[in-house]
Amino acid sequence: MVQPWQDTSLPAKARAADLLARMTSEEKKAQLCSVWLGADIDTDTAAVAPGQHAYVAESAVLDALLPHGLGQLTRPFGTVPVEPAEGAARLAELQHRIREGNRFAVPALAHEECLTGFAAWQATVFPTPLAWGATFDPALITEMAEAIGTSMRAVGIHQGLAPVLDVVRDPRWGRTEESIGEDPYLVGTVGTAYVRGLEAAGIVATLKHFAGYSASRGARNHAPASLGPRELADVILPPFEMALREGGARSVMAAYNDIDGLPGHAHTGHLTQLLRDDWGFTGTVVADYFGIAFLESAHKIAASEGDAARLALAAGVDVELPAARCLPAADRIPEDLLDRAALRVLTQKCELGLLDPGWEPVAGETPVDLNPPQMRELARAVAQESVVLLANDGGVLPLADGARIAVAGPLADEQAAMLGCYTFPRHVGVNHPELPAGVEVPTFAEALRAELPGAVLLDDVADADVCLAVVGDRSGLFGRGSSGEGCDAEDLQLPYGQAEMLDQVFRSGVPVVLVVLSGRPYALGRWADRAAAVVQAFFPGQEGGPAVAGVLSGRVEPSGRLPIGVPRTPGGQPAPYLAPPLGRRGDPSNVDPTALYPFGHGLSYTTFAWDAPQCDTPELPTDGETTVRLTVRNTGDRPGTEVVQLYLHDPVGTVARPEVRLVGYARVPLDAGASAEVHATFPADLAAYTGADGRRVVEPGALELRVAASSERVHHTVPLTLTGAEREVGHERRLRCELRVK
Repeated sequence: MVQPWQDTSLPAKARAADLLARMTSEEKKAQLCSVWLGADIDTDTAAVAPGQHAYVAESAVLDALLPHGLGQLTRPFGTVPVEPAEGAARLAELQHRIREGNRFAVPALAHEECLTGFAAWQATVFPTPLAWGATFDPALITEMAEAIGTSMRAVGIHQGLAPVLDVVRDPRWGRTEESIGEDPYLVGTVGTAYVRGLEAAGIVATLKHFAGYSASRGARNHAPASLGPRELADVILPPFEMALREGGARSVMAAYNDIDGLPGHAHTGHLTQLLRDDWGFTGTVVADYFGIAFLESAHKIAASEGDAARLALAAGVDVELPAARCLPAADRIPEDLLDRAALRVLTQKCELGLLDPGWEPVAGETPVDLNPPQMRELARAVAQESVVLLANDGGVLPLADGARIAVAGPLADEQAAMLGCYTFPRHVGVNHPELPAGVEVPTFAEALRAELPGAVLLDDVADADVCLAVVGDRSGLFGRGSSGEGCDAEDLQLPYGQAEMLDQVFRSGVPVVLVVLSGRPYALGRWADRAAAVVQAFFPGQEGGPAVAGVLSGRVEPSGRLPIGVPRTPGGQPAPYLAPPLGRRGDPSNVDPTALYPFGHGLSYTTFAWDAPQCDTPELPTDGETTVRLTVRNTGDRPGTEVVQLYLHDPVGTVARPEVRLVGYARVPLDAGASAEVHATFPADLAAYTGADGRRVVEPGALELRVAASSERVHHTVPLTLTGAEREVGHERRLRCELRVK
């Protein structure tokens, strides 16, 4: 007889509730637990999670959990290198074992990292999220994410731990490379695009890290966040809200940091009152790895690990990742907390089909290609659109194929220069030097040789027509690199002594093109006035070498725009974008934080003209909208893509406001001599901000829209006036300015 929980005609939550009512307390608790097989290591020098060596060894083992069931399996592909088909077969075998071990035959939900593609051996390595932001192309990011999700589903994975929606507040933070940028609108729109693609493929997207993780003191990983309620509301939270409302993300990961003494894993105000009561979120909240245990060991707000589990569940965490450690130690968890969390987990398993009669895991018997041609093409497309031409004053770019080119710098012939810390080769592969990377990753020098077969590449600068100085980062984890999780920087000077190397190159007298391959922006003001050109790529992935070489040769028209400003000097951070007037250069301080290249900046090999915009309704009510129209023309002799950016300036507010903030953008591809009309529909809701009393309001009064090529390069201004009464807005407010290219 089919029980109600097996009846696929019933709503998922009703099915889950029926199964929950049949479970014992131990079976409910088991659905909140996870197991991380193969994660035992001798020391933390090979760790891919903080505290892995100490915490995994004492976690509950699979055999002890099997009689009661299991909630999740942690990283069956991303822990050690495994052939894709073999990995799928092992996972299927494990799922059969889990089902046979519990009386309801409930399988586990399997999760993986997917920040730069499926984090598995032999899977396509995509550009890092900071490069996604540089594309200003949400549609392409959706396509990329759906392809990544499809590859994960093909081998039995259900949940992806991405995207990172932390808005960068200080680029010294090592995880800057994992973030999309320093603007909440860009992070929200691009992050939501990624969520849409992953969810369209049937993979549960996990938003992280909720909330305030990137606002840590001194840009130190896991440090407390010095964050006021208004900055939290208007800068940190909007990307999460957008990705839940518009993207349909079904999971959220709590953050390691505390805000004003309240750790993210025990923050009832965030995980329950805001996320669920205010925003209406119905999915699961998962712990960041060992985040529950840290309530006892790091934050010191729990007397024991069992106490930490009770605190986390009470706050709104549903699943302990990556391994069951605290929950098994908790013997006095109130039944209502177990029921609440287990119902959410079982509902999600229902939605994924894991409770359907006849469900079987992916068998993994046939060959699996995780790096097919179409994935590589997508990786190259994202990489090409993400390369930013910062300066081109010396007349040497595009490079001539017959030129004599010196290639200098420690990263010119290293794969590491292309790969972020969550790529499999840098995350796990570095611990297995006996194995190849799993995918082909051309270095910059190799890609340049292929791109310009007629050029003469030299090691000696003196005889060259031009020198390409390649600098940047090697990603790593917990201090094992210059960028990545736990690889925070004291300042924004280039690492590894590269500044001194550049000084020597510039003394040669040969025109120098500075090529930066990095996970964060670095201070380049020391050489900006002497460089013939400057090109920036943020860990552009396995196809990054050909993408950068293509931009240098002119085969690829540069169209990337900075998702974060490039500083002039190593100190004076954070940069002034999103800062109120006192956060900018001024007489009271001798420190000038002005960016060398500001947010949104990027050049092309062609030229563009922007006609004066027309505004349908310069006066609109506080609940209205207006449309701005302008024509963009390619006035050069080659095709190119302009990125039209719309910024909002609020001359007078009840609290100090950012001078400008992004509220809309669109890529405009144009052939030589062609033109296009851009329509931007601006809703008054986007003028809302959080006042001193904590209410988010739209105020009547004067506004200014700035139609711009960057946050500092304004082509035209459009004055607006909001009329009528002040209006309080909440979760129902409009979050986007839609731009259409005609």
